[in-house]
Amino acid sequence: MEKRMIELYRKKFDDIRHESGGIEFWYARELMKLLDYVQWRNFENVVKKGMISCKNNGIKVEDHFADVSKMVTLGSGANREVEDYMLTRYACYLIAENGDPRKEQIAFAQSYFAVQTRKQELIEERISYIERTEAKLAEQSGKLTKE
Repeated sequence: MEKRMIELYRKKFDDIRHESGGIEFWYARELMKLLDYVQWRNFENVVKKGMISCKNNGIKVEDHFADVSKMVTLGSGANREVEDYMLTRYACYLIAENGDPRKEQIAFAQSYFAVQTRKQELIEERISYIERTEAKLAEQSGKLTKE
């Protein structure tokens, strides 16, 4: 995949990312379009496979795949409520892993979410290390002031 396409896909994935209360998420219906799925029922099968993967990894599915519904305007101008999911980065990764790898967008998503997930893990590890170091320093400082 050429560099221009990689940047285009990266921007598209970043553009559909939402944030609420400091938590990032993606809507499944927006991700569906980006991953080149036309019908919700086909994409929902991939989402369900991602949920199974999540559960089989011993992770609480509800923490990564939140059921939501929203109103959409149909071509006729009428409104209809449709089901959707709010997805964490991990959920998006599992969906990409269970998608059709022949699709260029899926192949990119597999890499994108794997790399982004690893970056987040490294950040969390670093924060934990800093907190442990600060706690040890505070403990040592307390011992020095007592002596």
